[in-house]
Amino acid sequence: MLSLRIIHQVGAARRGVLTTPHGAVDTPAFMPVGTAGAIKGVTPVQVRATGTQILLANTYHLSLRPTADVVAKLGGLHRFMGWDGPILTDSGGYQVFSLASINRVTDDGVDFQSHIDGARLRLDPRIATDIQEKLGADIIMAFDQCPALPCDAEAMRVAVDRTIRWAAECKRVHSRRDQALFGIVQGGLDLSERDRCARAIVDIGFDGYAIGGLSVGESHDEMAAILGPTAALLPADRPRYLMGVGMPRDILAAVRAGVDLFDCVLPTRNGRNSFAFTHSGPLRMRNERHAGDDRPVEEDCDCETCQRFSRGYIRHMFNAEEMLGPTLTSIHNLRFYQRFMARLREAIAAGRLDEIEREYPIAGAPVAGTGTE
Repeated sequence: MLSLRIIHQVGAARRGVLTTPHGAVDTPAFMPVGTAGAIKGVTPVQVRATGTQILLANTYHLSLRPTADVVAKLGGLHRFMGWDGPILTDSGGYQVFSLASINRVTDDGVDFQSHIDGARLRLDPRIATDIQEKLGADIIMAFDQCPALPCDAEAMRVAVDRTIRWAAECKRVHSRRDQALFGIVQGGLDLSERDRCARAIVDIGFDGYAIGGLSVGESHDEMAAILGPTAALLPADRPRYLMGVGMPRDILAAVRAGVDLFDCVLPTRNGRNSFAFTHSGPLRMRNERHAGDDRPVEEDCDCETCQRFSRGYIRHMFNAEEMLGPTLTSIHNLRFYQRFMARLREAIAAGRLDEIEREYPIAGAPVAGTGTE
């Protein structure tokens, strides 16, 4: 039900087409994050117009509300969200890291205290897989432990052991043949642990493979040093997914290492915080300098925001606390990411990937102050 066809390859970088039950995805591809079943502030029609082909939703959040049973009763995640394209669901493993203050991890699974009402939620390989099968996404993820960085050697070894054991259990209980199941490679910045985990996950055998445990506190250079050796351990005929990484220069480094799929909250989270991505760097749309500016956010952008609205208008929307400000900036940011990914695909096909940093200076330098939720 899922296949990857590689069309062009330059070094490790590859351009392909990922086929799923709900349509094809051109790779490398970026997945906007609809944590609770929605891309915040943007309708599915608007998301589709940005060039987006695949979305991500989250097991932990959807299991709390409205629950997987309710989503299944309402026709599954595609019908529930009003999105007829491919969907990937995260297993909740990232919340083991991001909600560490309200969970307890053991060898058998993770007990959460709901961030909504304090109720107990249990996730383990069987439960996480069952929830994702009820949600009905095209691609589901094995349950894993994502440790924070820095992490001492013993704690990392334990996390990798659990990730391998839990992956095998997810594979054993997975029953929906119309869903692809991806295994996840953990190991932090320890190349020996990455190697050990990757070889074990590949031996178990999955429809695709993810690199987890990055963008959790390490530098760009530290991430880049891990990506090449880890991606090289993963089967060339299966999709490779770098989880939760979204800064343009990090995406470029991962594409050069042979990664196919990406997700991150940055386009919409930053959009809600008046932060707009452009080729040359970020714009703060609340800034006074935009007050009388009739230009679009980005001159050559074809998104609805840039075609119809000025920087001055968007600034006014934020200052007037109108919802349209975050929506317009999020639409532009989503389109920026999809244009960036399309340009990466074109560059791979032409054998000119080295030109990207000249065309996108933002992909060659760190971006400070990216905003928070």
